[in-house]
Amino acid sequence: MYVADSRASTPAPASVEGTARSATAGRYRSTIAPTVLALGTVSLVTDVSSEMVTAVLPLYLVAGLGLSPLGFGLLDGVYNGFSAVVRLVGGHLADRGGGRHKWVAGAGYALSALCKPLLLIAHSLTPIGLILAADRTGKGLRTAPRDALISLSSTPETRGRAFGVHRAMDTAGALLGPLAAFLILRATVDGYDAVFTVSFCVAVLGVLILVLFVPSGGRTEPAAPGARPTLRAALGLLADRDLRRITLCALLLGLATVSDSFVYLLLQRRLGVPDRWFALLPLGTAAAFLLLAVPLGRLADRWGRWRVFLAGHAALLLAYALLLASWHGTALPYAVLALHGTFYAATDGVLMAAASDSVPEALRSSGLALVQTGQAAARFACSLGFGAAWTLWGDRTALSVSAVALAVCAAYALTLRPFREAAV
Repeated sequence: MYVADSRASTPAPASVEGTARSATAGRYRSTIAPTVLALGTVSLVTDVSSEMVTAVLPLYLVAGLGLSPLGFGLLDGVYNGFSAVVRLVGGHLADRGGGRHKWVAGAGYALSALCKPLLLIAHSLTPIGLILAADRTGKGLRTAPRDALISLSSTPETRGRAFGVHRAMDTAGALLGPLAAFLILRATVDGYDAVFTVSFCVAVLGVLILVLFVPSGGRTEPAAPGARPTLRAALGLLADRDLRRITLCALLLGLATVSDSFVYLLLQRRLGVPDRWFALLPLGTAAAFLLLAVPLGRLADRWGRWRVFLAGHAALLLAYALLLASWHGTALPYAVLALHGTFYAATDGVLMAAASDSVPEALRSSGLALVQTGQAAARFACSLGFGAAWTLWGDRTALSVSAVALAVCAAYALTLRPFREAAV
């Protein structure tokens, strides 16, 4: 305990004071903010819920309800891309309120939770599509405010690490979700209904953790003139060269990124994986993501976010090549899923960390929403296009086209070099 006395008034030498400040700053830069850890816990629990559904949804729709690849591509596009419609709205609402990031994110989490039990009563394309659209609306509302809280709670030098820690915790949930779905399917008669019911209960727990343990705001600064949180100011962020190029990269590369569900369906067809084991395929992706998210986040802070981001897409391109190759060895699924997880670890949080460097704090949520919107809209288009190509030409031709498109888009992104690197 510190006790003040007459010696306390004696000023410390400048060198000692400077050394103390440097040590304090160093400790601050090396730590992860409690807000990041709390949000990571919320994401972990929520991802257990959402990945339980995601793990069984492709098989439930294609094998259970008999949807064609085109019909599944439409629903998968809705599931992964519909949030693009509301991400800007969520980002704008969070910025307008100053401290509303938590509550806008909470509304999104709650909406997604409410959609889970509705899957119990939907058995055709239209109602399932509407439920998935509502679920993704919730994701669209929460994603930008949540990522803005992570960014505002971190320093520029440690943003890659902070996003890596959050994504690692998020991915721990993605690892547990399919495992829980697998165990429920094996232990119950009405397996799908049980999965949807348990998923709802877990999602409610995630909302409660957010409300009780996540602080209401991050480290914000007063808005500068011209940077006030209006829709015009948010769209005006694209005048920044770096943010515009980051958004363009996310959009172009998203157009050639085959959705996770299609990757797992392709892998199942290549290997003849029995239906009862299908829910375990996402575990490989999640395990690689979990192991690599923090190391690659730290590497992005030191080596460069742009380099790590493009290296992640090179890993995805290699995964496509393995799926197209004639090799059928026992190591194939492990290699494809490891590369798939490496792709996410090198791109998901790294992209948000890079975009944060180009957005003022008063518009942080809106700026991140711009990038996310471009990416989500592109992946929506890719799901529709891939499902149509699979229906018309077969799965190998569809994947070949996607691989060529990814190589071309990555080569173009290589020439843009958009990311402004934070000084370490």
